[in-house]
Amino acid sequence: MQGREKDQINRGGEKIAAEEIENLLLRHPAVIYAALVSMEDELMGEKSCAYLVVKEPLRAVQVRRFLREQGIAEFKLPDRVECVDSLPLTAVGKVDKKQLRQWLASRASA
Repeated sequence: MQGREKDQINRGGEKIAAEEIENLLLRHPAVIYAALVSMEDELMGEKSCAYLVVKEPLRAVQVRRFLREQGIAEFKLPDRVECVDSLPLTAVGKVDKKQLRQWLASRASA
């Protein structure tokens, strides 16, 4: 899958719209930028990873608690949270989610 279609994560048959979760993450006062991408999982098919650029240190448990307070379903919570200094961008200035998925794949094989 390419482009906009891949912005939907299929986690064990449950569909997660990346943009919905990203918009909620951006409401957190410590989050500057957010991107949600899929990562392969043998059991679930796909799981999600939230990449965040933050103003101050933020732990995964804090992120999940915040999202629960926003009222999202448990299956939509990111399975993994990575805080990074910056997000890779495409030539037109959009977040390069393909690059983020490659980062995940390289970490999984390391």
